[in-house]
Order: sequence, then C-alpha cells, then structure tokens
Amino acid sequence: MPNDAHAQFDQTVLDLIECSPAGAVPHTPTHQDALGRLRATHQVYPSADFKNGYVTVRSLSAKRSFYAGKLHAFLAGEADVAELEGDGDVFGRYVRSLPPLAQARAEDHRATVVGRRLHHRTKQGAEGASEAVQALFLLPGSGAHAGLPGNYLYGSILQTCADAAAGGWAILVHDVENGTASCELGNRAEAAAKFQDVAASAPFLLVELAELGFRLN
Repeated sequence: MPNDAHAQFDQTVLDLIECSPAGAVPHTPTHQDALGRLRATHQVYPSADFKNGYVTVRSLSAKRSFYAGKLHAFLAGEADVAELEGDGDVFGRYVRSLPPLAQARAEDHRATVVGRRLHHRTKQGAEGASEAVQALFLLPGSGAHAGLPGNYLYGSILQTCADAAAGGWAILVHDVENGTASCELGNRAEAAAKFQDVAASAPFLLVELAELGFRLN
C-alpha cells in the first residue's frame, strides 16, 4: 500500500511539472520527496530552460531528433558523403523547432556545437583527419549538467581514419558543459548500428549511455 500511495502521488507531481510553464515543483517535503524518487528513477530531468525547473521524460519523448539528411543511408554505404546535410543546417533546424526566446539562447551555442569538429578530430588523432567525416546530431536528454535549450544533448558521429568503410569510427555525446560520453567503433557498419541504438534510446541521461558501451568522461 505505501508503494501504491507513492506511485499515485509521484504521478501527480509529474502532472504538476508538465502543467507548469517553468516545470516548477512546490517546496513542501512531500513534493520534494516525490521529486527525489522521480529523479532517481530517471523520470524527470533538471530543465535546461528554467532555473530550478524540471522536465519529464514523457514530455521529451514527443520531441524530434535532429541529424543530417541521408545519414542512415550514408552509414549503410548507400549514399555519398557529399549528400550529407551540413552541420550548420542541422543546427538551424533544431533552433527553428524551439520557441522564440529559446531560439536566441540556442544560437549562443552555435559556435561551440557546430565548431567542435576540429577539436574532436585532433583529440582522436585521426589519420587523414582533415578529410574525415563528422556529422552532428541533437537528441532530447540531459547530462550531469543540463542540455542545450529545449533540453537537448548534442554529439557527433566521426571517422577516425581515412578509410570510411573499413576504418575506425567514434560517437561522442555532450551536455551543455563538459559532460561527455564516447564510444569507439571498428567500422562504419558498427557506427551505424550503435547510432541507431542511441537514437532509439532518446530521451536519456548521459550516464545511461554506459549501458550501450559508452565511456563517460
């Protein structure tokens, strides 16, 4: 019976968060205890849009993911790299999906999100790094720190050697600060399968990617 009572009240708190414009939860001990249970079971995340606010996983489940057009076809070897949508265009579609005030805040992150390309390639030490493929994606979720406006994590699928078909690949996922999860793959086919798993798992907390074989940094 006590567990049933908790479940019923926790559901009420989820409803309160979704009905509140700022995702606010009353500061009573009972409400805060429920919030603690919901956070522990990964049903709510701290909001990226409102200080001291929260967002529910079920509301994030309705959000779109953003990645290059024909990315799946490219990873399957069915499209050429020249057919991939540019990172700037992918980021632009994400920005346009947000409310006007959030769009302005999202644009403040454009240089960091779209401009991480050279940093990652250098860090990976890739052979032929200047020619290596790297494709941006944005998925609903959060990390040790909040996500981007709209509650999004961002990341890249990148090639770590010159041979796109047989060479090494990696997937990296970031929150808005320095939280990172990374996974190294042996070839493009493995990268395709892993990205499908990641995209299908959204929304998620960055730490949950450990279950998919990611290393947390």
